[in-house]
Amino acid sequence: MASISHSSLALGGASSASASDYLRSSSNGVNGVPLKTLGRAVFTTIRRKDLAVTSRLKKGKKFEHPWPANPDPNVKGGVLSYLSEFKPLGDTQKPVTLDFEKPLVELEKKIVDVRKMANETGLDFTEQIITLENKYRQALKDLYTHLTPIQRVNIARHPNRPTFLDHIHNITDKFMELHGDRAGYDDPAIVTGIGTIDGKRYMFIGHQKGRNTKENIMRNFGMPTPHGYRKALRMMYYADHHGFPIVTFIDTPGAYADLKSEELGQGEAIANNLRTMFGLKVPILSIVIGEGGSGGALAIGCANKMLMLENAVFYVASPEACAAILWKTSKAAPEAAEKLRITSKELVKLNVADGIIPEPLGGAHADPSWTSQQIKIAINENMNEFGKMSGEELLKHRMAKYRKIGVFIEGETIEPSRKVNMKKREAVFSDSRKLQGEVDKLKEQILKAKETSSEDEPSSEVLNEMIEKLKSEIDDEYTEAAIAVGLEERLTAMREEFSKASSEEHLMHPVLIEKIEKLKEEFNTRLIDAPNYESLKSKLNMLRDFSRAKAASEATSLKKEINKRFQEAVDRPEIREKVEAIKAEVASSGASSFDELPDALKEKVLKTKGEVEAEMAGVLKSMGLELNAVKLNMKDPAEQTFAANENLQEKLEKLNQEITNKIAEVVRTPEIKSMVELLKVETAKASKTPGVTEAYQKIEALEQQIKQKIAEALNMSGLQEKQEELEKEIAAARELAAEESDGSVKEDDDDEDSSESGKSEMVNPSFA
Repeated sequence: MASISHSSLALGGASSASASDYLRSSSNGVNGVPLKTLGRAVFTTIRRKDLAVTSRLKKGKKFEHPWPANPDPNVKGGVLSYLSEFKPLGDTQKPVTLDFEKPLVELEKKIVDVRKMANETGLDFTEQIITLENKYRQALKDLYTHLTPIQRVNIARHPNRPTFLDHIHNITDKFMELHGDRAGYDDPAIVTGIGTIDGKRYMFIGHQKGRNTKENIMRNFGMPTPHGYRKALRMMYYADHHGFPIVTFIDTPGAYADLKSEELGQGEAIANNLRTMFGLKVPILSIVIGEGGSGGALAIGCANKMLMLENAVFYVASPEACAAILWKTSKAAPEAAEKLRITSKELVKLNVADGIIPEPLGGAHADPSWTSQQIKIAINENMNEFGKMSGEELLKHRMAKYRKIGVFIEGETIEPSRKVNMKKREAVFSDSRKLQGEVDKLKEQILKAKETSSEDEPSSEVLNEMIEKLKSEIDDEYTEAAIAVGLEERLTAMREEFSKASSEEHLMHPVLIEKIEKLKEEFNTRLIDAPNYESLKSKLNMLRDFSRAKAASEATSLKKEINKRFQEAVDRPEIREKVEAIKAEVASSGASSFDELPDALKEKVLKTKGEVEAEMAGVLKSMGLELNAVKLNMKDPAEQTFAANENLQEKLEKLNQEITNKIAEVVRTPEIKSMVELLKVETAKASKTPGVTEAYQKIEALEQQIKQKIAEALNMSGLQEKQEELEKEIAAARELAAEESDGSVKEDDDDEDSSESGKSEMVNPSFA
């Protein structure tokens, strides 16, 4: 084909067109064809003897100018604001009422109804309207000043909450949006641009959510892809090069976690942003305007200062995700939100956030313009502070902000104001060998204290701490065992049913008691098959040993305290004088036994003895104890013979054990259990309403019925007969011992009297 590269051909009389309007191509060798001419020609054919050129162009849509002829007068900056795809909504957003706001809606509806009635009837309802309005304002104030964490989460996610671009158009004089990551894509979930506030230029970067369903789909619900973070990174380099301060707005549930994003390097893009932001020498200010989720928020949040709107939240995992992980259900989201401490106030206390920007009552969506002005004030104040710092100072300031988060210096005392918010230390023994080591150490300490002196004896606090540790470990072991044997769900359901039945309105039904006993037996039977049975058994043995050690320690301490108090009571001058005087009189009488003393002196001795016992009883009462009886010294031969009779002692202990077991068996029956539960309910009611005689009569009647049932069960079991036989044996043994002590049967009246007096002094044991 012949070339026409040197031809001066001009089509359509366009010889006057500029050089930039011509199509230049080295592939087809055609020059000098003006674009305007090609645009007009739909089908053109050029014929020569050695050349034929045919072209066909599609008629394209006329290009629209990026801004309209009449810009929005409400937006500062004129036509430049329309270079953004973000435009005012044609329709107003539908009002959305959160669950906790329903009482406010009812009040508002009442106000509307009263006004409507006033207009229809012509009556004056001014006072009623003013009262309702005041009530509404007070309710609104009370509600929004005592919000729970999950309620703040719901406000941060409110569909009508102002977005990043809403705030930008409210606070900037001019704003030019910049697009693209120069790698082939422009992520609409992250918006970047240059804007001015009071004549100062800033680089604005922020997450952009939609204001309706269509926009949310287009903006991917504010969840950026790697392209968005690379676009933000490009703008950060641009701002650092030109010295523009950076202001980032955080409002995202998190980075978009789909397969494509992971393939494109989502994690690498976030990490690259984190590293770069720590090296920028321009001021960076981050503002959380909604919810800040995980690394998706942190990718544009490494700043010199991070501010949060009052109802904004910042978290590593959403409350729903946390609840699904820890509690296995998203219904526990309110509790998770409280434990995560994700609100602005909590994060300021933890030094994660540096300040709170106030919101109007009702949330930022109640007055977006006012909220934007508060953001503008915060930006100006902080940027004036950063303007006094050099680039190196800004880097050090940014590094120090993140260094001080979660700082803990071992060995230093913690301020009480900071200690209040700290979680109490919990000792968790994941290694049973470590626990066994502590137990052995404490056992050695207890044995050493018994062998030597009581100075080295472990304190009750140490024993209590170890017992609490063991109880916590045993609870965990039981839970693990219940899961392993497959009874966790049944135990949980039974626990809920039991808690309902234990309330005052419900009594324990015999069927429920039987179900509990059956489940308990089944659990104990299957517990042996649990993989942690041996560990649980060893910890139970440890707990039993330490409980005994604690009881012995408390008994020893109580005995020491009682002896000390007794000694103090006896050492009182008035008591000591009386005792010494009686001793002197007894010594001067020359009697060798109590019976030989004169009657007057006997009365004095008994009176003094009664006074000493009264003093001891007073000491015990002051310690919260009660004196039931004074134990006599067994100087009587009959008592010594009875104590030495091992056969009788063994029979007595065996009978007592049988009676105890029988009583425990009777108490476990459904009938007695239901009566005991009813007694508990009546006792609780009586404590709430003191002075009501009917309640106390019911309690006495129930106690009498329970005692009667137990007595009937004991009589039917034959234990009553055994008790009577044993009493006869004991009486015979005493008579025999008394005769042996006398040597022979005396027939004198004096001896009979002395024998009777001896019998009167003997204490007859009672067997219940």
